[in-house]
Amino acid sequence: MPTYYTIDGVKIQLFFNDHVPPHFHAVIAEHQVLIVIDSLEVLEGSLPKSKLKKIVKWAKENQEELKELWELHRKNE
Repeated sequence: MPTYYTIDGVKIQLFFNDHVPPHFHAVIAEHQVLIVIDSLEVLEGSLPKSKLKKIVKWAKENQEELKELWELHRKNE
């Protein structure tokens, strides 16, 4: 599971062979959340509120790059 970014201590990861909808994993300590790239909604899991707010803000600013990374992973299944 490659870590592409670390935002305020939260690892941003994408998996090969992962399920749809296109999403990324944000992981810190015992917390993990899956966030849908297009809508930036939480698919499952949780993060502390302050961390989640920063991750969603970052993801909004980097949506196109996240979409490209997702497509790259899907092509390399």
